[in-house]
Amino acid sequence: MSCHLVHLNHAINSKLGNPLSYQTREKLVEKAHAVFTNERPGTRIQWASQVWKFSREIQMEDKIITYSKETREYLVGTVTKPFSHNPAIISDYYPNVIGVQWDSKRISRDDLSQGAKNTLGGISTVFRVDSWAQEFESLLQGQGYTTTAITHDGNDNSEENEMIIQQALTMLEDAFDKLDAWQMQDLVGGLLEAMGYQVRISPKGPDGGVDIIAHRDAFGFEKPVIKVQVKHRKTAVGGPEIQQLLGANPINANSLFVSTGGFTPSAKNVAQQNGVKLLDLTELVELVSEWYEKMTVERKALIPLRKIYVPV
Repeated sequence: MSCHLVHLNHAINSKLGNPLSYQTREKLVEKAHAVFTNERPGTRIQWASQVWKFSREIQMEDKIITYSKETREYLVGTVTKPFSHNPAIISDYYPNVIGVQWDSKRISRDDLSQGAKNTLGGISTVFRVDSWAQEFESLLQGQGYTTTAITHDGNDNSEENEMIIQQALTMLEDAFDKLDAWQMQDLVGGLLEAMGYQVRISPKGPDGGVDIIAHRDAFGFEKPVIKVQVKHRKTAVGGPEIQQLLGANPINANSLFVSTGGFTPSAKNVAQQNGVKLLDLTELVELVSEWYEKMTVERKALIPLRKIYVPV
């Protein structure tokens, strides 16, 4: 096991200041309303609540669970150092930290029961998961899980709504992950069609490094022309694969690389230097959610969704 620090989103940290300086959660929420004026009220409440819980409710020896979107695995650790607001530990971006000793074994999201998946989502929020502690302990010990009941921690409606949205997006990631490579290629093509592009998807077989060509007009004369490579796998895309897309025909087209396994730092660096747009699984899910209503029936059938309204 190794000792590391866990922290919250830097945008929240840097604008709210030291959470220990607020006597009540309500005062912290008031500050969030004042500094995050461009965000929805529910989002402001959620962010302030997360900072409050992170700084006040996590104790020494508590178990901590966090999620790696790149590997779709949960990390489990034990708190070894209490909360501290100290920009000198990491940086001004990450002043709120807690010391954690992580277990060497990780838990794949695929190994969880459906109930645990639904409750946990991608863990972008801070909340108690007492109901699923036994399941995690069993999986860490190499045993199967047993079904347990769900309990709630008394969040207000705004915070719960934000959690529901995050959990729904993570469940969508699970659905995307079950598609095969060709279905994922068709889904990305359907997304581009919904955005108003004419799309040509490469048939199965060697594709020369380009899976999809998208353009505005039927003949492909009008710019922008976009060449797309889609990689649907667990491992991250590296720099050489980005270079391959750049070197593929049409040479002067804009480049879009979709990778459900994420991207290595080298790939991100090459993409930034050459103007390549990168989409990971989380970003793809968000875009499909946004454009879903304009997708064709055939493309929707790949990921059948039902609209649910949540009060704001």
